[in-house]
Formats: sequence, structure tokens, C-alpha cells
Amino acid sequence: MGDWIYILDPNKDTVDGEPSGKETIHRLAQEEPELDLWLSRRNRMSPGDRLWFFFSRPESAVAAVAEVDAEPYEDPADPEFPYRVEATLLPEATDALYGSPVGREELGLGQVRSVQKVKPEALPVLLARAGL
Repeated sequence: MGDWIYILDPNKDTVDGEPSGKETIHRLAQEEPELDLWLSRRNRMSPGDRLWFFFSRPESAVAAVAEVDAEPYEDPADPEFPYRVEATLLPEATDALYGSPVGREELGLGQVRSVQKVKPEALPVLLARAGL
């Protein structure tokens, strides 16, 4: 199983046509947890991997988590983000992270890219806060 940080900037990214803030993702975890997300490159994600949603604003923190449903696939209709991945938000774990997000310092994040592997030393903190 792999663990990935998925970066969302509520000022420029949208989910279901809404700004991708932690409130939107928290609501979707309860109401419509299935997501179809963009990727700028094909990552080696596998079904069962976890996506930890890092919100860059207003505070830089992980406040939601989803499970990858299928391997990423190519979307030739979108040249800016040519790959997509289907994932399902985990409602209980997202509730826990929403209430107690994991900050940038705790994650040991330096430069932030759109998707990156979770550092091994950060995983225990993420799992504990998410109740997993």
C-alpha cells in the first residue's frame, strides 16, 4: 500500500465546481465521497493506496484522506492534466483529520508539488490523527 500527499489550492483548484477548501472536501466525504481527480503525470498509484489531501490555504495542513479505487488512467482530452485517478473519501478518517489537521511542519514537507509520496516519518502521525 502506498501513501500520497495530494495538494489542493482552494484559490485555483475546484472539486465538483466548488473551491477545493477543506470544508468542501469534508462535506463531500459525507455526501458524495467518490472523486475523479486530475494528475499532471502518471503516478504509480494502485488500488488501496491512500491520498492525503494537503490544503495549501488558509493553513497548510492535511485535513482529509481518500482511498484510490483504480490505477490512474490517461485523459487525452485534458492536455494540462493528462491523467486522472478515481478515489473515495474515507468519511470517519476525514472527520478526524478535519478536526485535528496535520500541519506542514509535522509532515516534514519542503517544496510542495501537486502529488508526492508521504515521507515515512510522517505516516505514523497521519494514521494516528485519522484514526486508522
